[in-house]
Amino acid sequence: MKKKIIAMILAGGQGSRLKKLTKDVAKPAVPFGGKYKIIDFPLSNCVNSGIDTVGVLVQYKPFLLNRHIGVGSPWDLDIEGAGVSILPPYSTESENRWYKGTADAIFQNENYINMYDPEYVLILSGDHIYKMDYDKMLDFHISKGAGATVAVIDVPLDEASRFGIMNTTEAGEIYEFEEKPKSPKSTLASMGIYIFNWSLLKKALREDQLDKNSEKDFGKNIIPKLLEEKQKLMAYPFAGYWKDVGTIESLWASNMDLLDASNPIDLFNKNWRIYSQATNKPGHLLEEDAVIKNSIISEGCIIKGEVINSVLSAEVVVEEGAKVHNSVILAGAVIKKDSYINRIILGEKVITEEGKKYGKKDEILFVTGEDE
Repeated sequence: MKKKIIAMILAGGQGSRLKKLTKDVAKPAVPFGGKYKIIDFPLSNCVNSGIDTVGVLVQYKPFLLNRHIGVGSPWDLDIEGAGVSILPPYSTESENRWYKGTADAIFQNENYINMYDPEYVLILSGDHIYKMDYDKMLDFHISKGAGATVAVIDVPLDEASRFGIMNTTEAGEIYEFEEKPKSPKSTLASMGIYIFNWSLLKKALREDQLDKNSEKDFGKNIIPKLLEEKQKLMAYPFAGYWKDVGTIESLWASNMDLLDASNPIDLFNKNWRIYSQATNKPGHLLEEDAVIKNSIISEGCIIKGEVINSVLSAEVVVEEGAKVHNSVILAGAVIKKDSYINRIILGEKVITEEGKKYGKKDEILFVTGEDE
């Protein structure tokens, strides 16, 4: 069962900044782009990169996420001797163990990783939107003789304080890590994507467990400790589209990005597909007076009104005279006759009021049936 590399996806996040959208589901299970869940992106990246063994570490309200992943068949991860495994926290005879941090989550699954005896472990977040060939990152890691490699993306200087920043030499070797610095020295933001030599990571995780002051976190503890030990850490530059959809505003904006003709993530690229569970819904129906412009319309939708620059999930109904502009409509919602939707995310199965206007010019709203 020995593998060259396996992936571990950290998918236990609550996503509290997404407010009511993550009230009952983990952030990686939040809908995106009409037919996907956020978790579909790292899972699809893995299979497109040739990685066939993936552990998904869950914790916060995991039922819908577990059901969505299932045995991994949409991603061809239902294979013997590899595939996808759901890895929740577990109890021992002496204690109940919740994951205390990202590093602790990996440490608790050391036996799972050892079962495949990998040379390298890829650590991913389950709640980012992007396409990346991890095989190219692994080639970079090996060619540089690194103990660990961190994927980085160049961000605007005025946004750098929101991220963990990697300061590097001209050759790309990391010499300093700064967690959300007030005065950043560089603009190379960590993407939360790591490749480690498993032997090195295993040792670092075991030592971290003995540190009572540690927060058991990769960014705050493991990476700084490896730098203190003068281990060779490299920054892998990524130039593609990447979005942390951690807020209502960023989730809305990344959906709107899909409607941009120059959108770099390009869901229609046959050479790097994003896979998901099939919905098995009927095709969408556009009635005689329907007006559709620059929008994604998913299966089972019935459109009688106007939809402009919007993303509609499955089985959405837009009634006569209703207008949907610049919005993200989740599955099963009904936009009633003559109502107007602009710059909002409308929750699943929400039924709007007939003739009512929704949305503000200066704010992105998430509207649910509980908002009255």
